[in-house]
Amino acid sequence: MKLPVAALALSLTLLLPLGGCVVAAVGTAGAVGLTAAQDKTMGEALDDATLSNQIKAKLLSENSEKYAEVDVEVANGLVLLSGRVNNPEDRVRAEGIAWSAALTKDVANEIKIEPPGGFIANMSDEVITGRVRARLIGSKTVKSVNFNIETYDGVVYLMGTARTAKELKKAAEEASVVAGVKQVVSYVRIREPQVHTPEPALTGQQTSYQNGSDTSYGSDAELIGASY
Repeated sequence: MKLPVAALALSLTLLLPLGGCVVAAVGTAGAVGLTAAQDKTMGEALDDATLSNQIKAKLLSENSEKYAEVDVEVANGLVLLSGRVNNPEDRVRAEGIAWSAALTKDVANEIKIEPPGGFIANMSDEVITGRVRARLIGSKTVKSVNFNIETYDGVVYLMGTARTAKELKKAAEEASVVAGVKQVVSYVRIREPQVHTPEPALTGQQTSYQNGSDTSYGSDAELIGASY
């Protein structure tokens, strides 16, 4: 069941050279090691790493051949599925497996229906991911450790948490100028300033303690795509 929190999928379409596909498998220990620098708690990092490992294991257990080129990335409970499968039924089944995990909050299914891409295509995407990561690290205004990066066939997917909409836009712009990137798609959550509950009124008037709805993904609707 989806939480009443939506994700904003922002895309940048660019007519640039071809690319490929990447998977960066982050284990639980690695996720915890990054927590000190990231704007997330150790519990959140553990949950994301655990969820990613669970879904990967379930996919391989279901059919290691069918899902050999399906990549799983998790940030803040949002599961991104990318890569390729041979037919639509396998794509739907992969999403169902992602939803079956207890910690899943939402699923972005970006799996393509295509024949296997092979080693060269996958390595090309890994190179793109490394270059995008380097640009984010080199940016003075982007906190790179808060961003997860996946690449498939030249399409770069950004996940994680941005401190502001301006930072998210800058991260997308940095990714877009990397050679080989055809498009940048963002499933990044914008971390809004904490809402403080008001102090009780001393006049006896009723005071509301209910915080506003969580619109940190930019919408109250389900996962949507918007280009910019």
